[in-house]
Amino acid sequence: MEEQQIDTRKSFFKKVKLSMFNVEKYVELSAEGVPRAINYLTKLVAILAIVICVGMIYETTQTVNKVVQYIENDFPDFSYQDGVLDVKSESPITIENPALGTIIVDTSKETQEFTDDKDGVLVLKNKVAIKNNSMMGITTYEYSKILGEMGITRFEKQDVLNYVKGTQMLSLYMSLGITLFIYVFIIYFINTFLNSIFISAFGYLTSILAKVKMRYRAVLNMSIYAITLSTLLNIIYVIINMFTDFEIQYFDVMYISVAVIYLIAAIFIIKADIQKKQAELMKIQEVEEQVKKELQEKEREEEEKKKEKEKEKEPEEKEEKKENKKRKKEPGIEPEGTSA
Repeated sequence: MEEQQIDTRKSFFKKVKLSMFNVEKYVELSAEGVPRAINYLTKLVAILAIVICVGMIYETTQTVNKVVQYIENDFPDFSYQDGVLDVKSESPITIENPALGTIIVDTSKETQEFTDDKDGVLVLKNKVAIKNNSMMGITTYEYSKILGEMGITRFEKQDVLNYVKGTQMLSLYMSLGITLFIYVFIIYFINTFLNSIFISAFGYLTSILAKVKMRYRAVLNMSIYAITLSTLLNIIYVIINMFTDFEIQYFDVMYISVAVIYLIAAIFIIKADIQKKQAELMKIQEVEEQVKKELQEKEREEEEKKKEKEKEKEPEEKEEKKENKKRKKEPGIEPEGTSA
């Protein structure tokens, strides 16, 4: 009983190995049911989410370090008090950022319009305005509201530098990491599950064309295991992007294609196994028929031998009957088989 449980309840990493290197085991994995397939997908996506979060935290720390270095060495002194930011600069400061666009710092004004349609940030005396055309347009945040909720009423340049370089940032990164993990996990789980459903459609169509009778639930389970290699490749791709600018243009197409190939291969292996079992069954039937014929032949031969023996006994019995009749007719001679 214990050995059976060990065989049916495979560990997560064993399933990962089987999913990549033993496609013929997809039938066994699929037979474990939908709940265990979903559980496997959850763990797989959780690993992906952790790697992505680590990458995002790493990039954030790198960006923060660059910002701190810039503020410490190149940015003028500034102070904040009671909702008003004061940057000690005679003219507006312009910073080009690849992610945010053009950042303009001008604390001499309370209002200012964006000069073009590009993304950018305006840091003003009493608020900050962020323009993002692809997401939400222009969003304005007042210092008094944002910092007031955090209990911050005043600070100077050195206070900011001390905070960023201090141990307080560790707890901030941990909070950011947990928030990112939850967000990334939900997004990637939904995305990966939808991809599995999309892949299963190809698999189910293949099973119909290949004339392999399979329930859709079984095909869906197999598609979840078939997406393993694609997910691991995605993890590797994320790790590479942490340190380089390497980019694969059609990675999404490759992601789906690899999983579809795995699933179709598994279906054709199932078909080959069914054909093999059918061939073995036909051989067994042929052997059974041959044995049956041999037994019938043997019974026929025994019956014929029995009939021949009976035919050989008939003349002897007739002769014996004739002898007995003759003896009955002759006086003084008793037939055989009578006693005085």
